[in-house]
Amino acid sequence: MTEWDVIIIGAGSAGCVLAGRLAEASVGSILVIEAGPRDLSPWVHLPIGYGKTFYHPRLNWMYRTTAQPGLAGREIYQPRGKVVGGSSAINAMVYARGQAEDYEEWERLGNRGWGWSEVLAAYRRMEDHALGNSTWHGVGGPLHVSDIAGEVHPLTAHFVKATGEVGLPFNPDLNGATSEGAGIYQITTRDGRRESAARAFLHPARRQGRLKLETDVLVTRILFEGRRAVGVEARRGGETLRFRARGEIILAGGAFNTPQLLQLSGIGPGELLSRHGIAPVHDLPAVGRNLQDHLCYDHVFRSRLPSLNDALLSWPGRIGLAANYLLRRRGPLSLSVNQGGGFFRTRPGLARPDMQLYFSPMSYERAVPGVRALMKPDPFPGFSLSVSPCRPRSRGHVAIRSPDPMQVPEIAPNYLADPEDLIELLEGVRFLRRLAATPTFSSLIEAEIRPGPAVVDDAGHVDAIRRNAYSVFHPCGSCRMGPDAREAVVDPRLRVHGIEGLRVADASIFPVIPSGNINAPAMMVGQRAAELMLSN
Repeated sequence: MTEWDVIIIGAGSAGCVLAGRLAEASVGSILVIEAGPRDLSPWVHLPIGYGKTFYHPRLNWMYRTTAQPGLAGREIYQPRGKVVGGSSAINAMVYARGQAEDYEEWERLGNRGWGWSEVLAAYRRMEDHALGNSTWHGVGGPLHVSDIAGEVHPLTAHFVKATGEVGLPFNPDLNGATSEGAGIYQITTRDGRRESAARAFLHPARRQGRLKLETDVLVTRILFEGRRAVGVEARRGGETLRFRARGEIILAGGAFNTPQLLQLSGIGPGELLSRHGIAPVHDLPAVGRNLQDHLCYDHVFRSRLPSLNDALLSWPGRIGLAANYLLRRRGPLSLSVNQGGGFFRTRPGLARPDMQLYFSPMSYERAVPGVRALMKPDPFPGFSLSVSPCRPRSRGHVAIRSPDPMQVPEIAPNYLADPEDLIELLEGVRFLRRLAATPTFSSLIEAEIRPGPAVVDDAGHVDAIRRNAYSVFHPCGSCRMGPDAREAVVDPRLRVHGIEGLRVADASIFPVIPSGNINAPAMMVGQRAAELMLSN
C-alpha cells in the first residue's frame, strides 16, 4: 500500500482542476485515480469528434436512467466521460457560467462563500478568455475560452436576426453582465483543439512531475478508521490495489459515481445500506438524493439555404473541412454544433430568464434523439432550434442496486414529475413556433420536420415532448452542499458531514442546478475546492 498526502478519485472536470491547482501550490504528494484510460483518442481532441465519443464504450460510462413515467416510459441515455478529462473530454464544449442569482441562491441556502462575488472571482482565476480581461473575464489562467463569433456557420446569423424579430436583444457576451438575450456561445477550445480540464490543468502538473495519475483503476470503496477516511481500495483488471492517504481524500466522480461510491463505502441512507448488506459507517440520508438535470426539446426544419449537413455529406465538402482544419485549425471541425443560443423569459413578470435556447446549423433526425451522429447528418439541408428550462423543479435519486461496485447504479431523475416543469417547457415550445414564424425564419424554412405542422394544440405538444424530450446531460445535485446534515452531504467547505478527511468536489454538490450548461460550474467547483483546502 502506497501513501499519499492527497488522493483525488476521478480525473474529470472538477478533479483535474483541483489536482492541477493543488499541485501548483506544492501541497505534497498527490495521487489522481481515474477509472478510464488516458485521453489519447483523437476523437477527444478534435472538437466535433464528440459525436464519436457519445457511444464509445472505452471512453464513456454510457449510463441509462430507469424508465421515466414523465417521458412516455423511456429510458434516457446519459453519457458520462470515462477518460482522463471526464465529461469535459466528451461534451459539446459550451462554456456557460450560469446566472449570478443561481449562486446568490446557493449562499442563501446556507453555503457561505458560494455567492456570486466569490464564484465570479474563481471563474476569473481559472480563465484565459478570448474576450480579454474585464470585470467579467479573466486572462492568464489555465483554461482557454474561445470566442467563435467570427467562425460560425452562416445560418447562425439568420438565427440571431430572427431572435431580434421576436424581441430578444442581441447579447455579444453570454457570460458578461447578463446572460439574457441571444448570441453566439463561447466554447472551451484552444488553437482549434478541445480544451478539456485535463489539457488545461492536469497535464501541465503531470509534465512537471507534481502528481501521479493512475488510469484504468476503479475505486471500489473508501477505507475508514472509525469515521476518518484513511485510504481507498481499487481494482485494475483482476488486481486489488490499496492506497493510503496521510491527509485528505476527495471524491470527484460526478453526479452518478460519487454517491454510488459513498453508498458502497457505507455512507448513505441507512435503509439502503442495510438492504444491500453494507455495514454502515455513517447514516447520511441525502447521499444520492436531490438529483437534477436539464431536459432539452427540439424543433427540426428543412432549410432553403445550405446548412452544415451539405458540407458534411459530400466528399468534396468533407475534404475541404479536413484541409481547413489540418492547415489552419479552423472551420466546423474546430467548433461545437451548438453555435447560437441564449436565455430568455418565457412570460412577463419573471425576475430573470428561465429558458435556454440553442441553435444548431445541422440536423440529424436519423440519430437517436439526444445522441449526435455528427458526421452523418440528414441528407438534406436542415437545422434545429431547441429549448431547455434553466431551473427544473423535479428531483430524482441515485442508488446502488447491490454491493457489487461493477453494477450500474439506479439513476432515476423523475423528469417532469413536477407539473410546473411541463408548463414551462410548453411555454418554450410556443416560443419556438413564434421564432419560426418570424420574417427571417419563415423565408428560410422549407418545412417543419419535427414535431410537424399537424401538432397545433397543447395536447399534441405535450405528447411530442413526452416522446422526444431528452437529457441535455447536466446531472448534478446528488450530494448536495448545505449546513444541515439531514438534508445535505457536504458542508460549505465540501467536507462530508460526520466524516473526517473526506470531501466531495464535483457537480454532485450543487444545491440547485445552475441556469445553463454545467461544465464551467463543475470546473469552478474544482477551483473553489482547491482554494478551500489551501486556506485550511
